[in-house]
Amino acid sequence: MTEARAYWVTAPGQGELRSEALPALGSDSVRVRTQFSAVSRGTESLVFHGVVPESEWQRMRAPHQAGDFPAPVKYGYSSVGVVVEGEAALRDKTVFCLYPHQDQYVVPARSVVVVPDGVTAARAVLAANLETALNACWDARPLLGDRISVIGGGVVGALVTFLVAGVPGVEVELVDTNPERARVARAFGAQFALPAAARGERDLVFHASATEAGLSTALAVAAKEASVVELSWYGDRPVTLALGGAFHVRRLKLLGSQVGSVSPRARPRYSYHERLSLALDLCRSAALDVLFEADVPFAELPATMNRIMAPGASTLCQRVRYA
Repeated sequence: MTEARAYWVTAPGQGELRSEALPALGSDSVRVRTQFSAVSRGTESLVFHGVVPESEWQRMRAPHQAGDFPAPVKYGYSSVGVVVEGEAALRDKTVFCLYPHQDQYVVPARSVVVVPDGVTAARAVLAANLETALNACWDARPLLGDRISVIGGGVVGALVTFLVAGVPGVEVELVDTNPERARVARAFGAQFALPAAARGERDLVFHASATEAGLSTALAVAAKEASVVELSWYGDRPVTLALGGAFHVRRLKLLGSQVGSVSPRARPRYSYHERLSLALDLCRSAALDVLFEADVPFAELPATMNRIMAPGASTLCQRVRYA
């Protein structure tokens, strides 16, 4: 019987590596040996701190989650590895899977997507967050020449910036309270501003800071009849907005976007699997490497989680190395 090690949140603010036996390999399953995983800091922070609202416990379940909220729970969805056993057509292929942080695992073959040639395994861990950014762009449909702002320079906000900056003729500004995010904006061909200096009269605004102040800034910089696409997940925190000012007279639109469903504007063309394949293909750009911190070994993940989930931590995408 093959044994694996996995990271579990054991209580709010606590985690550890646990050993577990892998299930027997079925006729339609594969065994994957993990090379890299990535911490999706926004969502995984809510899980780590035990603040996923009870009303969302079922909707928030990851595809291969084990355990239940608030804890103990094995949670995550950005894993890249090599198929070492199972379906012959996938043997030795590098694949992406929406799997938690674990050094090897057995899943149905349909759960993995082959990483395209030209995409490194190390960069492919961005695919899950790129799916979220891609879905938001489908919801928003940026136009040639739009003045676009992205409020919040975490991984999802940065990836939205990366995508929309590639639209011809657009002017993109990434807005964040951390001046170090200017480096990310420059890497993607966008401008940067602190909130107090954010440009106004924006045709399209994406909000991804998960803060009241950020959402207020998003509404404040939007031009008349503009759309504000809300990507933040607030967990159990209530959000208060001042909608008694110019919100109505300017006819602003506040649109919620979430990765759990393929955008209705893309649904006739893309399935979940096809959307993930496209996200992996978009990982070709070496410019995306600006999002990564120094890799940490899997054995150090419990201590790393304590560090990057602490108040005031500014880690972007923490990648975990398994070999």
